[in-house]
Amino acid sequence: MTPEDRVFLTNLFETAVRAADPTQALRAHLPARPKGRLVVIGAGKGAAQLAAAFEKLWDGPLEGVVVTRYGYGCATKRIKVLESAHPVPDQAGLAASAALFEAVRGLTADDLVVVLICGGGSALLPCPPRDLTLEDEAGLNRALLASGAPISVMNAIRKQVSGIKGGRLGAACYPARVVSLVVSDVPGDDPAQVASGPTVPDGVTREAARAMVAAWRIELPERVAAWLAGEDGRAPDPGDPVFAGHEVRVIASARISLEAAAAASSVPAVILSDAIEGEARDVGRVHAAIAREVASRGRPFQRPVVILSGGETTVTLRGKGRGGRNSEFLLALALAAEGVSFAALAADTDGIDGSEDNAGAFADGGSMARLREMGVDPSALLAGNDAYSAFEALEDLFAPGPTGTNVNDFRAILIR
Repeated sequence: MTPEDRVFLTNLFETAVRAADPTQALRAHLPARPKGRLVVIGAGKGAAQLAAAFEKLWDGPLEGVVVTRYGYGCATKRIKVLESAHPVPDQAGLAASAALFEAVRGLTADDLVVVLICGGGSALLPCPPRDLTLEDEAGLNRALLASGAPISVMNAIRKQVSGIKGGRLGAACYPARVVSLVVSDVPGDDPAQVASGPTVPDGVTREAARAMVAAWRIELPERVAAWLAGEDGRAPDPGDPVFAGHEVRVIASARISLEAAAAASSVPAVILSDAIEGEARDVGRVHAAIAREVASRGRPFQRPVVILSGGETTVTLRGKGRGGRNSEFLLALALAAEGVSFAALAADTDGIDGSEDNAGAFADGGSMARLREMGVDPSALLAGNDAYSAFEALEDLFAPGPTGTNVNDFRAILIR
């Protein structure tokens, strides 16, 4: 890959991230000042940056607490920032969930709760229901992450095995008014899916969640499976009067970020979709087929072109390698499009791809040949879910660090 192509792709990523900048996203969505108290709560990988931006924009008294991932905090003056583990929850997350409930305790109809929600909140806010433990919830998360199920399925199940998700935190705010400001990291931008909707209920039932477990053959921990088979602790109904008057606004999303990147591109840009789901390696192969068709036949797009897409792919764990969904997507793309003249970047807009230190990686049509010259078999690495090792060996990892926002995956394939 030429240095120019690397800079070009990096600039597109940075443009997409800037379009989801917390201050810019919040500015147009500030609620009216309440008669009583203003309490700010929130969770997600970008929650601290959202809190800092809200403090800067709000002209009046406020208080509150938000929860983010370890290492993702930032300086705030009036809103307390707590940190907990992601993607597998820990004891600090339990304390953080309790702190959010405490922050909204004893409110009145004159009070206002502003909820700052973005991706990552599901793991950051463990709250096992009665009879279950933190280890049960951590086991559930591990089973879901290994299943390859789409995020909508994972969240539907999480909501039925929680004391905070699926609108339960929102119900605890009653009778205060609630405004949920959501940075969407889910395909379709359904706010009830972001962070498993702690203040936004949905209509997915316990029966539907059970059917999803069966359909995806998810091996739940025994105690979690027993809980899900029962009737206790069903998620709140969206029609419950405690949610009357709640407002929900999506303030940033993959669609907005992809459109910003396309508008800023010096090369003609096309957006395939902002809501692509599926197995990361399969999505990579489909993108490779499109790139090959463009390069060899000039269809469905004419060269030069940069092909953009977003959404949230998943990875079914088959091996014990390192690497998140964007790295795995890119390794599959590079294998399937080997020899094609392309340059690509795939990265998570929050700055971290799964549990490693990179957001994603770069690849081109010669990446796999270079790996083989090093004595490394890229097909074997893909089979073992070890895309990180592939791009680490190539020195093509992309590691911008935490970005302060999260609007899902960003993929760009440049064909000159």
